[in-house]
Amino acid sequence: MEFDWSPEIQAFRKEVREFIKTVLPAGWIGAGEDADWEFQQFARKKLAEQKWLVMHWPIEYGGLGYSHWHMVTYAEEMTYARYPGVYGIATNTAGPSIMVYGSEEQKRHLLPAIANADLYFCQMFTEPGAGSDLASLQTRAIREGDDYVVNGQKVFTGGAHHADKAWLAARTDVNAPKHRGISTFVLDMKTPGITIRPLIGMAGEHSGNEIFLDNVRVPVTDLVGTENRGWYQMATTLDFERSSITRWYGVKRTFDDIVTFVKEAGANGSTLAKQPRVRTKLADIHVQIEVARYIAYRIISMQNQGLIPNRETSVAKVFGPELVQRCFNAGMQILGLYGQIKPNGKYARLRGQIEHGYLSSISGTIAGGSSEINRNIIANRGLGLPR
Repeated sequence: MEFDWSPEIQAFRKEVREFIKTVLPAGWIGAGEDADWEFQQFARKKLAEQKWLVMHWPIEYGGLGYSHWHMVTYAEEMTYARYPGVYGIATNTAGPSIMVYGSEEQKRHLLPAIANADLYFCQMFTEPGAGSDLASLQTRAIREGDDYVVNGQKVFTGGAHHADKAWLAARTDVNAPKHRGISTFVLDMKTPGITIRPLIGMAGEHSGNEIFLDNVRVPVTDLVGTENRGWYQMATTLDFERSSITRWYGVKRTFDDIVTFVKEAGANGSTLAKQPRVRTKLADIHVQIEVARYIAYRIISMQNQGLIPNRETSVAKVFGPELVQRCFNAGMQILGLYGQIKPNGKYARLRGQIEHGYLSSISGTIAGGSSEINRNIIANRGLGLPR
């Protein structure tokens, strides 16, 4: 089997690296979602000008019709550079789902706007009583004439305070079995009746929110797909979300930063890189990064053949976020007390990235489907085990 990249992909990788240098300032290490929101928008627009935000989409929807291998190359380089604003609900989940289930009018109206970075989406799935068991959601959408009237509460809604639209799931038939009475909508976030309250995470960032929907009117034309078939559409959306190929390359950047640190840090004429316990930890993480790489490549190979990965995305969703946590945990142990200093601390090492990543990675094994839920999917759909 040939694992090397074709000359075409190698040339494209070089092109992406050169583009990154023209946008990101020297010494860029990334920043929190709110801290650099304006720069995120600027950087996202630069990608849209290149038609790179959704380069693998069909040309009629604003893409370039590129292969998924172009997309994975782009994703790897952007993630490693910590380029802001590359990924989001619009491009990764809502857009692909609209392409599969949306009406022709929705596709013509929404997809080019996403490709041009003119629409920023949030995703309103999770509720206080419906997280891992998402089919238990209780937000209701009752048909009244040409509108649905929506009432309920959503929680952990990332980016809602910036969003133009929401990818909303609500119950349209309260008498149907819980998996059969859900529908999905595109909700305009300027609609009256929407209240957004911030949820500050462990790392001190405002990325999540709780949302209250009080008699919010959604036009019937904003229903996506068939009424009461939303659960199956949500499952496809979650497959898109879980198939993220960026996790392992983000870990690789953190890993490389730690390796650089241990080669330089030390005392008494020796460096951390020479300590057996440090070398063992880093070797273990390196092997896991390579495993994650080929899990991601398997998913991309399937997508490139027009297949929709399912159990494979659950494998990626379990392994990726847990690897992120293991990497930052190793970093905390290697840096010792220095690893606990926040980014603005005088004695922070690696600009506080390890402390920040250690805290912010906790939610990764929950968001998008918990590791327990995904292990069940792997067992049922992948191994054929009984429920």
